[in-house]
Amino acid sequence: MRFSTTLLSAAFAAAAAFAIPATASAEGIIAIITPSHDNPFFKAEAEGAASKAEELGYEPLVLVHDDDPNKQNQLFDTAIARGAVAIVLDNAGADASVAPVKKAKEAGIPSFLIDREINESGIAVSQIVSNNYQGAQLGGEEFVRLMGEAGKFAELVGKESDTNAGIRSAGYHDIIDQYPDLEMVAQESANWSQPEAFQKMQTILQAHPDIKGVISGNDTMAMGAWAALQQAGRDDVIVVGFDGSNDVRDSILAGGIKATVLQPAYRQAEMAVEQAHKYLADGETGQPEKQLMDLVLINEENADKLETFALGD
Repeated sequence: MRFSTTLLSAAFAAAAAFAIPATASAEGIIAIITPSHDNPFFKAEAEGAASKAEELGYEPLVLVHDDDPNKQNQLFDTAIARGAVAIVLDNAGADASVAPVKKAKEAGIPSFLIDREINESGIAVSQIVSNNYQGAQLGGEEFVRLMGEAGKFAELVGKESDTNAGIRSAGYHDIIDQYPDLEMVAQESANWSQPEAFQKMQTILQAHPDIKGVISGNDTMAMGAWAALQQAGRDDVIVVGFDGSNDVRDSILAGGIKATVLQPAYRQAEMAVEQAHKYLADGETGQPEKQLMDLVLINEENADKLETFALGD
């Protein structure tokens, strides 16, 4: 199971700050639709968007689609029925989310996407996403260094319908595959899930007891893998994650998981609401539809500065 780098759009423009117009009239509901808040990354998105919406005078309507496209479609119907003035969305699938975003647009409700892009341009006003390829390359470089450029490893991949899963895997491999003494002995999808990653890691350990490293598509799966490794007495295995969660921060500081890659969930969500506010006032955001935010490597050198998907001074 390998993913192509063609999933990465070279046409993305970097996100930039912009001024909120003082004359804008803020009122109405902003619907905030994300995956389950059981994952702290998505919880941070919802909190960031809701806080910014309230600050700007809107009523946040926080909804959860659980990565279920059918449920997401129903939540869009709810947002439309409630008369939302805008929708902030971390979507439930790059293809499956095109129709509901288009439906909202036809109902006069603009959508502002965060974290995950969709496979069509021109129907969402903004798609603000992390530079997953750049971040994965950072994680891959750190993994290679920690592995000493040699040894057997496994990869835990995210949900296959999620574009980010493929982009991160491609970024990892474009670095790791340059080192012939690094041997991937297993590549499994754990669907972004900690319990599933725990089970997959147990199976991988049984088949490959001499494994030296695990590189994961997100921190939730990394935590599941680390729990399985600890249970097996294999806390010598190198684990690298992706997201920049507080759980992985704490593990890094305790000498467990070795590294992660920070993507600014809270700030992305704030930006989406800010751009919605400007769009509702001016009819445009002043930004391109697709915007990339570069990511930062987190390891033992800077983990103590990480808090809620943001890096302090």
